[in-house]
Amino acid sequence: MTKLRQAGDYQMPIVDRSTRPGTVLRIILLALVLTASAALFIIFKNQLDSEIVLGVLGVLAMVGIFFLVSSVIGFIEVMPQSRPDDLARAFLDGHPDGTVVTDRKGRIVYANAAYGAITGAARASEIQSLETILSRAREASEALYRLTNGLREGQAGHEEFRLLRPLKPQAGPAAGGHWFRLKARVLPLQDGERNGLYLWQISDITSEREQQERFFKELQNAIDYLDHAPAGFFSAGHKGEVVYVNATLAEWLGLDLTRFQPGSMTIGDLTAGDGLALIQSVQAEPGLLKTRALDLDLRRVDGRSVPVRLIHRVSTTRDGAPGESRTIVLARTPGEETEASASAAAMRFTRFFNNTPMAIASIDSQGRILRTNAPFLKLFADVVSQADMERGALFDALVHPQDLSRMHEALAAARDGQSDIAPIDSRHPGSESRHVRFYVKAVVEAGDEAPDEAAIVYALDITEQKALETQMAQTQKMNAVGTLAGGIAHDFNNVLTAILLSSDHLLLSARPSDPSFADLMEIKRNANRAAVLVRQLLAFSRKQTMRPTVLNMTDVIGDLRMLVDRMTGMNVKVAIDYGRDLWPVRTDLGQFEQVVLNLAVNARDAMPDGGTLTLRTRNFPASEAAALNRRELPAEDYVLVEAEDEGTGIAPEILDKIFEPFFTTKEVGKGTGLGLSMVYGIVKQSGGFIYADSEVGRGTTFRILLPRFIEEAEPVASASAALPGPDGEKAEIVAQPVAQPVPAAPAEPTDLTGDSAVVLLVEDEEAVRRGGKRMLETRGYTVYEAGSGVEALEVMDELNGAVDIVVSDVVMPEMDGPTLLSELRKKYPDLKFIFVSGYAEDAFARNLPAEAKFGFLPKPFSLKQLAIAVREMLDS
Repeated sequence: MTKLRQAGDYQMPIVDRSTRPGTVLRIILLALVLTASAALFIIFKNQLDSEIVLGVLGVLAMVGIFFLVSSVIGFIEVMPQSRPDDLARAFLDGHPDGTVVTDRKGRIVYANAAYGAITGAARASEIQSLETILSRAREASEALYRLTNGLREGQAGHEEFRLLRPLKPQAGPAAGGHWFRLKARVLPLQDGERNGLYLWQISDITSEREQQERFFKELQNAIDYLDHAPAGFFSAGHKGEVVYVNATLAEWLGLDLTRFQPGSMTIGDLTAGDGLALIQSVQAEPGLLKTRALDLDLRRVDGRSVPVRLIHRVSTTRDGAPGESRTIVLARTPGEETEASASAAAMRFTRFFNNTPMAIASIDSQGRILRTNAPFLKLFADVVSQADMERGALFDALVHPQDLSRMHEALAAARDGQSDIAPIDSRHPGSESRHVRFYVKAVVEAGDEAPDEAAIVYALDITEQKALETQMAQTQKMNAVGTLAGGIAHDFNNVLTAILLSSDHLLLSARPSDPSFADLMEIKRNANRAAVLVRQLLAFSRKQTMRPTVLNMTDVIGDLRMLVDRMTGMNVKVAIDYGRDLWPVRTDLGQFEQVVLNLAVNARDAMPDGGTLTLRTRNFPASEAAALNRRELPAEDYVLVEAEDEGTGIAPEILDKIFEPFFTTKEVGKGTGLGLSMVYGIVKQSGGFIYADSEVGRGTTFRILLPRFIEEAEPVASASAALPGPDGEKAEIVAQPVAQPVPAAPAEPTDLTGDSAVVLLVEDEEAVRRGGKRMLETRGYTVYEAGSGVEALEVMDELNGAVDIVVSDVVMPEMDGPTLLSELRKKYPDLKFIFVSGYAEDAFARNLPAEAKFGFLPKPFSLKQLAIAVREMLDS
């Protein structure tokens, strides 16, 4: 049923699909009438000739027909509908776009006030469908047809079209016509039918199109002005892609604008030679613009050069990324230069020539210096003067005698007009510590001012570069030597482990009164001494076990004061200069104490007649670190520890070798050459840097820079246990590397027997495996052995996992120890595990999952150390 709703100054029709009162009652009544009719027909089917029966059936038939007709015309709805959403209706009523809802046959279900205003309908009876209104215009009818087809397929869409007159019938034609935008989409009904209703929205976009037309006209005028300007112009994106070229520049370069596509070429395609580098050198500050005038050559399509002057403006985003650029191109014709402009150009060239950081000199065919710039005179001021050059000084005086032959060859090549002449690195003739690089270039056409000019020589002071190259080479050499030392130490650890285990086995069966007992003890003592040397090699290669903690250098140096005094003797005075408010650092306390003690012993040996050893500490901020100008040293905050002596000093030719292993200046038998190499390795493994400055006869200063420690969230420390070290001292078994101080070690277990526990010993070195198996069996353990990780997995499968503990080497062929642990944890997550290795624990622990639990026993180890490690891991 249709009713009218007031909207503005007119009424529009809407369909109210809400449930009407009494609809359910009518449906029930209809059902009763139909049921009664059917029942009476069955009962009185044999009495149809009775007038009463026929009357009753006629009345019931009329009632049924009434209900059927009422349901067809919509007076009665068979299925009640839900009440409409008042909020959605209010939104559509006030929407600025003309909105109309139709069914699939185009009949209007709803129309808002804006629709009536656009179409000119003042009353509900005047509202017409879009098909009726737009059928008069071909462009509009085609758009409506496309949208209607899309709606039938369930697709939304929009179209724009132009009419000569507005949609209102009473309005006359307007200049320029009217533009409309028509949108359509399907409104799904509550019962799920998707093609039930169509929503149409139409809006007048004439003003929007007129604004666009004005903009396009202004843009076209601007393009026309640019195309007919007497100067070239091009625009480029942030990647250098050319997006616009005006007609003037296209004509100069021979470009066909009809084939030009924005972004199809770059600035590098337009420039000749190295002009692109000059353009790229113009960089603006973040968020700002920068304009620079550049004189260079552009490249035509045919390959010829066009001399131009660019007024180049670049932009930069706020984050410093390159932005777009705009460039004006001015032609430079040699004939157009006036005398004043030529003079200005000469003055500008002279200023540029003398202010360049590169030293430049012109040489004649005889090797005499004709002309130089100011940097050249400064670079060689202590060798040749301006007066010497005026008297015809030869360039040979500026070249080191060892490199004269190469310089003569280069000058000869320049006189022959050759272009590719290799640069020459030479020592400065006035100082052996300075280095100079010469670039020799041929002169193609000699000028009127210097007709005999044959070559141009450019000179650069590369002293700093050479120092960096030497420093880099030294660093690479130290890393290579460290890798070699670490490999040697690993193999040597296996040998020492076999020696210690065998000596322990023999000592178990020997009595102190036996003649061989003393020899066995001597073997074990020397094996332990060799183990100390191995630890020093591992320290140099940065693979020794460290337990880093947060330290204050004031406390560390203060606690070492008495020990340093005893080690340096009576002739050496120890002075300590403590810095104030030192930043904390993170390193191994015991290892760093070894660093200080080794430097103190070196200072004592360097001062045989006595002197003063000064230990200093202070904060070293990032600004001072940057001022050192060392490439490997990051500009961060450090804590500086200095050890300065007044000894004999170190000669410059051996200063770079003092940290190399086995290098020593002491007499044979008085030093191993591993003291400073161990210092170097400990400092490097702590993340620090060490430098030595020395002057013969004045003394040496060692400077240690340790990174400032900044407090962060640290992982929870895992359980640790104590093991005796190679010399009997306590060593740590730690499941995870931690930053907190190591807790106090528990007491050594008294019972080291195996109690028939099953041990799987995994070791690729047969002597170590055989010795370890024999030693553990003497303690009552049941030992199975495997030569690799793969073999260990097979043994575990054969034993069905009946193993109490696995003792495994770290570095093995086929499968290493950490991989073996990861594989075993898949089937046996609670299996106890001990790693034995000559390398530092953190060298392999970082590759294991955080939840992995394991013990660690450093090589070389004795029988007692192995027994303690296994017993404590079983009891943990």
